[in-house]
Amino acid sequence: MTPEMNPAYFAHSSSCIDPGAQIGANTKIWHFSHVMSGAIIGENCSLGQNVYIADDVIIGNGVKIQNNVSVYQGVTLEDYVFCGPSMVFTNVLTPRSEFPRPASQYSRTLVKRGSSIGANATIVCGITLHQCAFVAAGAVVTKDVPAYGMVAGVPAKLIGWMGASGDVLTFDSQGLAIDSQHHRYQYISENEIRRLE
Repeated sequence: MTPEMNPAYFAHSSSCIDPGAQIGANTKIWHFSHVMSGAIIGENCSLGQNVYIADDVIIGNGVKIQNNVSVYQGVTLEDYVFCGPSMVFTNVLTPRSEFPRPASQYSRTLVKRGSSIGANATIVCGITLHQCAFVAAGAVVTKDVPAYGMVAGVPAKLIGWMGASGDVLTFDSQGLAIDSQHHRYQYISENEIRRLE
């Protein structure tokens, strides 16, 4: 599809936008990308080179998907999610080429608002990255990540906490932290913090 066919968003002439795909205003879709017919993409998104968006994928507003990322059926990305270059989603836990799974058996993956996934990370299907979770480059995430949690490694483990604006949080003796935007956070337990404002 050329940009002239839908002036509300931009799609490079080398990309393929299937009929029925819903794409919001001011979204940009770059070289050699493919958006399937049942996909829903919000406003002000950026899809880099060689990005694939499957049927029934839902992508919120302000999402940035870098080069060489495939978002498979069963994945939902809420607003302002960042997907780094060549990171990987999956949707079947036990794939076999000889015995393909029907779509009804795909595991769902939810990436909540403001989360970031680093380059070459893998998100094993069936989990949730909670609000503003941060996944380090190259990590393999096999379980849910708490809100504002930073995970790294193979398999990924919780290594700290990051505020909504991208600041690593350090908690004082009262269990409070303030980020560069003056948002306050409270330490609840080794697996939970809470944003206060």
